[in-house]
Order: sequence, then C-alpha cells, then structure tokens
Amino acid sequence: MTKLAVITGASSGIGLELARLASAEGYDLVVASDTPMVDAGAGLDGEVSSIDADLATEQGVKQLLQQIGDRHVDVLVANAGHGLGHGFLDQAPAEWRHVIDTNITGTLLLIQPIAKKMAQRGEGKILITGSIAGHIPAAFQAVYHASKAFVDSFAAALGNELKDTGVTVTCLKPGATDTEFFARADMEDTKVGQAKKDDPADVAKTGWEAMKKGEHAVVHGLMNKAQVLAAGVLPESVSAEQGRKLNEPGSGTD
Repeated sequence: MTKLAVITGASSGIGLELARLASAEGYDLVVASDTPMVDAGAGLDGEVSSIDADLATEQGVKQLLQQIGDRHVDVLVANAGHGLGHGFLDQAPAEWRHVIDTNITGTLLLIQPIAKKMAQRGEGKILITGSIAGHIPAAFQAVYHASKAFVDSFAAALGNELKDTGVTVTCLKPGATDTEFFARADMEDTKVGQAKKDDPADVAKTGWEAMKKGEHAVVHGLMNKAQVLAAGVLPESVSAEQGRKLNEPGSGTD
C-alpha cells in the first residue's frame, strides 16, 4: 500500500520542496496551502490531492482533515506559517492574530488528531517547521519570533511525550530562506529582506533527512547554528536590538 504524506504550506518555498521529496520517495500526497497550488509541473508524481484552506481557522483545518478522511497518515509535515513585519504598535490585531492562529493554533489543531491516530497504530513521522527565530527575540518581528519560540518548544515537548509510541517528532529550524516569506510579511525593504538567503530545496532536504532518522530537531546551515548558540548566551535585550537592525522597515536602504 502506498504511504501517505500530508504537507501544509505546500504551494511554494520549503513546503513545495518537501512535497517534491516525499513524491520522489513514492508517497501519495495531500497538500494544503492558503494560496493556489502550483500545477503538475511542480515535479509532484503519484496521487496528489490539493486543497486551498486557511489553516489559521478551525474550519480550514477541518477541511483538510476531511480531505484526508480515514486514510492512514504516515508523514505529517506541519509547515504552514507566516511572518509579519513592522512594529507591534503599528500592526492591526487581525494581522498579528492571524500569525498566531496560523503558526500556533492551526498547527496544533491539525497535529493533535493525526498524532493520536499515529500513536494508536504505533508508527508515524511528524516534521514541524519551527525556526531559529524561536531562539531569538527580535524587534519588528516580535509576534512571529514569539510564535516560533512556542513552536520550537512544543515540538520538543511533544516528541518527548511520544517517545515510546513509535511516533517521532522532528523540528526543522531554518534561518532566512529564499521564499515568499519576506514579501508576504511586507519586509522586502529590510536588511534581512534584501540579504542573501538559503535555498529552500537545501533547507527542505535537511529537514526531510532529519525526520527520516527520527532526530528531535535540526538547524539548517552553519551560520544559523552559530546564531542559535550565540542566542543561548546573549541577553535577550541584545538579541532584540540585533533584530531591530535586521528587521526595521527601511533598514535595507541604509
């Protein structure tokens, strides 16, 4: 029987590259995104079922679960997420709530029922896209970085809870990656928005291989690993100030 992989945030970037990796290994796919899915030219083979759904909403998550139906999910890639630039005081509550509801609430609403079934069967793999941002408080991306701190922490804790069930949880922690993230977050005029970024295909492979090995977490790239190490010793106020230099609107034109 062909195995099934469910991948969210799969219309582009890291999510699409993860879908390609799963497809290349013979998985059937259920892919979800809040923007239209790319066509067959994306390099996805086998059975591919796509759904456009806002996974920040309970209804969107229910739509995806209904699409999956009674099929066994062998791999769940919880990759959906987005950022939001500018200062917190300048952000409309609906905007920052959507970040939290996508990155945190929707992610948990999706993971819980699928992980329950995996644990009952005694097998399954979950890959959650966290971020090195979860280690680093950063001005002008305050809500996004805080949301990823939650995700990174949750993934580690859930993995421990499931350690004797046959289900593994891996947290992929990328740094700045060449995706639509910065355009969607309105951060193209920032220093980080204009800086050189990692290739999403490379990031996806790092996460996919770590997931297959059952690793708890993986940081992609030497520079990103150095940032995480530094964040462990620097005062949070220093990290927040460094974030200002990278994320402040207009910093890319200085």
